[in-house]
Amino acid sequence: MTTAPPPRHSRGQGDSRLAGLARAAFRHRGRVLAGWLVAVALAFGASSAFGGEFSADYSAPGSGSDIAHELLAGAVPGQSGEVITVVAHADGGLADPPTRERVDALLARVAGASYVSGVQDPWTTPGALSPDGRTVAVRVGLDVALASDLPVEDGRALLDLMSEADGDGLVLAAGGEVVRLAEAGHVGSEALGVAAAAVILLLTFGTVVAAGLPILVALAGLAVSSMLTVLIAAALPVPDWSTSLVAMMGLGIGIDYALLMVTRFREWREHGLDVEDATVATLDTAGRAVLLAGSTVIISMLGLFGMGLSFMRGAALVTIVGVLLVLVAAMTLFPAMLGYLGARLDRLRVPLPRRRGRGAPGTGWLRWSALVQRHRYVAALLGVGVMVALATPFLGVQFGSPDAGTSAPGSSARTAYDLTARAYGPGANGPLLVVVRDATPSSLDRISTALTGTDGIASVSPAVAGDGASVLTVVPTTGPQDSRTAALVERLRTDVLPAAVAGTGAEGVVGGATAAAIDSDANVARRIPVLVVGVVGLSTLLLLVAFRSVAIAVKAAVLNLLSVAAAYGVVAYVLQGGWAGGLVGIDEPTVLPAFVPVLMFAVLFSLSADYEIFLVSRMRDAYARTAETSAAIVTGLASTARVITAAAAIMVAVFAAFVPSPDIGVKVIGIGMAAAILLDATVVRLLIVPAVMHLLGEGNWWLPAWLDRLLPRMSVEGRESDHLPVPAPPARERELVGA
Repeated sequence: MTTAPPPRHSRGQGDSRLAGLARAAFRHRGRVLAGWLVAVALAFGASSAFGGEFSADYSAPGSGSDIAHELLAGAVPGQSGEVITVVAHADGGLADPPTRERVDALLARVAGASYVSGVQDPWTTPGALSPDGRTVAVRVGLDVALASDLPVEDGRALLDLMSEADGDGLVLAAGGEVVRLAEAGHVGSEALGVAAAAVILLLTFGTVVAAGLPILVALAGLAVSSMLTVLIAAALPVPDWSTSLVAMMGLGIGIDYALLMVTRFREWREHGLDVEDATVATLDTAGRAVLLAGSTVIISMLGLFGMGLSFMRGAALVTIVGVLLVLVAAMTLFPAMLGYLGARLDRLRVPLPRRRGRGAPGTGWLRWSALVQRHRYVAALLGVGVMVALATPFLGVQFGSPDAGTSAPGSSARTAYDLTARAYGPGANGPLLVVVRDATPSSLDRISTALTGTDGIASVSPAVAGDGASVLTVVPTTGPQDSRTAALVERLRTDVLPAAVAGTGAEGVVGGATAAAIDSDANVARRIPVLVVGVVGLSTLLLLVAFRSVAIAVKAAVLNLLSVAAAYGVVAYVLQGGWAGGLVGIDEPTVLPAFVPVLMFAVLFSLSADYEIFLVSRMRDAYARTAETSAAIVTGLASTARVITAAAAIMVAVFAAFVPSPDIGVKVIGIGMAAAILLDATVVRLLIVPAVMHLLGEGNWWLPAWLDRLLPRMSVEGRESDHLPVPAPPARERELVGA
C-alpha cells in the first residue's frame, strides 16, 4: 500500500542546493542531455588534436641505478637507452652458413629501422653465442630512453620481421619492455564488465529501462573521462595501465551510484511522489550519500600525490577526473534522464518472478539481521577470523617487477626468456651493469677480479670504456625475480664494490634494468606509510563529521583495513601459482609489483568506506526516527542489504573483467579488487558491521560534547521528512527485532 503525500510547499521553494540542481536538471532535461553530447564531442576533438602518449618513470631518484643511468647516458650512450634482445636458436646449431645468413639478414633489416641506434655483431661479441653453439642473443639498442616512448606500432613491426624469418629449424624471438608492450593485447574488459553489470541490474530491477539507466549514466562519465585521460597524458607522465584503472573505477562506481539512486527513486515513487518530486527527493537523500562516497574515493586518490612518485600522480589525477565526471553525471544527467524515463522504469519487463513489497525490507534480510543480532558474538568472531585467515598469505609475499618469465607461453617475450635461460642461465635475463667513474686499468682489474670471485655471479664481461666512465656487464646466477638477486645487488653496493675501489679514486655503482626495478620497488615501499596515514586519517575524519560518532568512524577505519588486508592475502595466494593461480593465467610463482598494493589500498579503502556510508546512513536515519539502536541496526541492514549486494556484484564483475588482461599488474589489481569488494560487501558489511554495532549498543552514537561543538554539521541523506513522512517500521519488523 502506498502513502499519500501530505500538503507541501510549492515546487522549488525551500529546496536545498542539491534538490534545486535536481529540479533544474529535471525541468531542463533537453539542455542537460545536449550539454553532455557536446561535452563528449569536445572531449573527443580535443583528445584527437592534443592527446599525448602514455609514459611513466619508475626510477628511484638518487638510487644507485639512477646514478648509473645518468653516467651511462653521458659516457656510454649506447648502454643507456632502451634495449631489445633478439634471440636466435637452432637445434642443429648456428654454424651452418645458410642459417647464419638468415640471422644476419634479419639483423640487417632490424638495424635499418629508424628507431634502432645499434646492433651487436652476434658472432664477434664475447658471450653472445651460447657455449653449445645453438643459441645467440643479440643486443639491439633503441634511440628512446623509455619503452613507452616508442610507438607500439614500431614494436609490432619488429615482431612481424621475425615472424617472416622464423621457421625451417630456426626459432627467432625478441625480449624487452618494448616487446611486452607490443604484445599486450586488449581483451575488451570494459565490454565484459558492462555486459555482466547489465545482467545483474536486470536481475535486480526486473526491467530493461531501470537496468539501462545506471549503465547509461556510467558510460557517459567514462566516455568523457577516458578522452580527457590522453589530454592529461600530454601534460604529465601517465602510465599506460591507468586507462584500465579509470575504466574500472568509472564503470564500477558509476553504475553502483546510479543503482543506489534508482533504488531510492523507486522507493519514493511507491510512497506516492510524482516523477519530479521523487527525482528531487532521490538527489536530496541518496544523492548526498553518493557525493560523500565519491569524496572518500577522491581523498584516497589524493593520498597518492603525497608519495612523491610521478607515475602515481598521473594515475591518481586521471582517476580523480574520472570519479568527478561520474559524480557530475549522477547529479545532472541522472535526474535529466529520469525526466524522460522516470515514469517508464517498469517498461520492458523481463520474465522474472515478481517480488512483493519492493520498497520495504524483505523478510529474508530482516530475518538475517535478527539472526546476526541474536548471535552477535559468534558473528563478529567468525567474520574477523575469516578475514584474518585470508590475509595470512600476504606475510610471505615477495615484491618485485614481473619479467618476461610471466608472459603468456608462446609469446615472443616468453620464448626469448626461456631460450635465454636455457642457453646462458637464468641470470642472463636480468644482467647487472656495474658503472665505474674515474676508472683506471688497474682499478678495473681489481673490480673485475672482485666481481668474478663473488658468490652469485656467473660471469663478468670485459669493461667497455666511455667518456669518463666504464661499464662491466655482470650476469647473476639467479633470475631477475629471485630474492637472491636483490640480495646480490645489496651486497655489491655495500661490500664488494666499496672494498674493490678503496684507495683507487674510482667509484662503482650498480645499475641496469634489474637493479632499477629493485630500487623502484624499495622506493615505493618506503612511502607506503605516508599513504596509509594520510588516507586513513582523512577518511576517518570525513566519516566522523558525516555520522558524528567516534565509534562508527574508528570501526569503519579498522574494518576497511581488514578488508584491504584480506584482499592482499588473496592476491599473494594467487601469485604463488598452483591451482588458484592457474585459474587466472598465473602458472608459476610471480612477484608482486610494489605499486599494486599501493593502488589497491587507495582504491579499496575508499570503496569500503562507500559501502559503510550506504549501510550506516540508513541505520543512522532509522535511529533518528525511533531512538532504538537495535531496531535501527536491524532495519537499516535489511533495507540496504539487497542494494549493497547488487552493487557489490556489479563492482566484482567489472573488476573481474580485467583479470584476463595480459598485463600482470592489471590482472593482479583486478583480482585483488574483485576479492576485496566481494569480502567487504558480504563478510564485513552483512556480518561483522552489524554484529559489532549490536555489541556496542548505544556506544555507536557516542560523541564527546567538546568534539560535537567543533565538528561542522553534515546530513548524509538529508531529512526524509522534507519530502514525505516515513512511517514507523511495520509490526513484523518490530516483532523480529524484539521492539
